[in-house]
Amino acid sequence: MLIQNWTDVLVSSLQNLWIQVFNWLPSLLGAILVFIVGLIVAAGIASLVEKLLSALKVDALLKKLGLEEYTHRANLELNSGHFVGEVVYWFLLLAFLLAASDILGFFALSSFLRDVLLYIPNLVIAVLIMVAAVVVANLAKHLVKASVMGAKLHAVKFLGSAAWWVIVVFGMLASLVQLGIAVSIINTLITGLIAMVSLAGGLAFGLGGKDYAAHLLSKVQDELEGK
Repeated sequence: MLIQNWTDVLVSSLQNLWIQVFNWLPSLLGAILVFIVGLIVAAGIASLVEKLLSALKVDALLKKLGLEEYTHRANLELNSGHFVGEVVYWFLLLAFLLAASDILGFFALSSFLRDVLLYIPNLVIAVLIMVAAVVVANLAKHLVKASVMGAKLHAVKFLGSAAWWVIVVFGMLASLVQLGIAVSIINTLITGLIAMVSLAGGLAFGLGGKDYAAHLLSKVQDELEGK
């Protein structure tokens, strides 16, 4: 009698298991179908985006702006179409994977994928900030050099490099803030850098220009007394 009861329990459990498997099978097939469609759509749109950027000759524009030098230093090839295409591919693939995960009821995985998808735009914006920072830094470097040479002053290379590094460092800090990396520390660091530069500039002007300032004050005093 006891063995019969155990047999009945085992058979009932197996039956329930197979019922659950058969009930879950359509969801599994639907999720696989959605993911396969996602692979095809993501690859197609990524290829289209890459060809579009290549037709627009974006790389030629970036080379004119001086970005190729820095990509070569990093042992990378300047190929904006491939980069944007890869970003589009993985974004769409993760979106379809999220849909498949929702179909299967994997809610923890869905939550993780949703966070990754929401983070990708921040990554793209951070890259654009760094690209803009390098472009502006190059323009500022040439402008500072031309201005200093026009004024026949010294330390042309130093001033040009200083302008370049200031802009690039602030661009890097802005990118880290966009990515949400140590935001409070970066804000404190930026405040400290601004205070340090202001203090250094004030001290340099005060110590280096005190004689000239005294001369100007003396001239103003003489004019006032002469009146």
